[in-house]
Amino acid sequence: MTDPLIVGWAHTKFGRSEAPDTMALMAEVARPALDHAGLGADAVDGSFVGVYNNGFSRQDFQGALVAMGTPDLAGMPFMRTENACATGSAALYAAADFIASGRGKVALVIGAEKMSATPGDQVGDILLSASYVPEEGEIPGGFAGVFGRITESYFQRHGDRSEELAMIAAKNHENGMRNPYAHMQKPFDVGFCNTISDKNPRVAGPLRRTDCSLVSDGAAALVLAAPEVAADLQRAIRFRARAQAGDLLALSRRDPIAFDGPHRAWASALDQAGLGVTDLSLVETHDCFTTAEMIEYEAMGLAPRGQGWRVIRDGVTRFDGALPVNPSGGLKSRGHPIGATGVSQHVMVAMQLAGDAGAMQVPGASLGGVFNMGGAAVASYCSILERVK
Repeated sequence: MTDPLIVGWAHTKFGRSEAPDTMALMAEVARPALDHAGLGADAVDGSFVGVYNNGFSRQDFQGALVAMGTPDLAGMPFMRTENACATGSAALYAAADFIASGRGKVALVIGAEKMSATPGDQVGDILLSASYVPEEGEIPGGFAGVFGRITESYFQRHGDRSEELAMIAAKNHENGMRNPYAHMQKPFDVGFCNTISDKNPRVAGPLRRTDCSLVSDGAAALVLAAPEVAADLQRAIRFRARAQAGDLLALSRRDPIAFDGPHRAWASALDQAGLGVTDLSLVETHDCFTTAEMIEYEAMGLAPRGQGWRVIRDGVTRFDGALPVNPSGGLKSRGHPIGATGVSQHVMVAMQLAGDAGAMQVPGASLGGVFNMGGAAVASYCSILERVK
């Protein structure tokens, strides 16, 4: 089997969208992604949709909404995936497998979510359904409460790292200033992020508002093509590696700060690619909370377990550091419309490798890593991308 190549993409601005629903959001990116690839709707053999939903909308059967919003895509096979916050990557990997198996030559992948129309307390309940509800469903603070407990566990073993979390937040807000697609294009310095205040209240455990990603609307799309199709197109980004790992859903049945699934996903991807993590030009990683990014530094091999905080303190992952992490602003600043996130991360890296990232361009980017995580390190996806043309 031969993996397909990424040949086109499109991305809405993340934030509070006037689009009424995911159907409208998906329509905003479907045609532009195909146009970017230089392909017509008649070339598409299947569409793969990532939408978490689970209560954000009464309308489900989301895969069928692509053709409703873009009628010239009617009649093609379609499917919808859901894998918590890794929903978008699940759709992308399903599409890649579809082409690699020979069942199709071109696939359209769309991730989308409409979250802002749902009251805040309901958003928390919906997101908490991505935890193990029998044991974790009553944790105060929704999913922030889950990561608040993870953060407390980390601090108990490795010391209070609140300042380092603030440094991660400030870095990602600074990066988001360069990203025209970002939900929040506003800088916050380390002092603000590290201080409890009316504008930066405590949310759950040690986590402050600046430690938490945003409730966002948005959509992103990728066009995948078999190598023989990509050969005649303008651009091609290949998967040098893609890996997926799982872990037990219940936090009580594993070490919550070990992030074993992310460790395994990263190790598998780097092994497939024949690379070390420091060979990469940049990484887009899943900073649903600043704690997640800090522990993911350990998972990707930038620091031993328990020392991820040293990575940001040493400046390694800053935009001008040895390995820029989340030059797009990450989920923290770019936003986190659940189903769109994994697709968005791959779009951000593809833009970097194509030299089309504008103000957020990492100079000389040639290899990019993507890490997308569903739940509290339960469903882990790691891709390594490089430019073919």
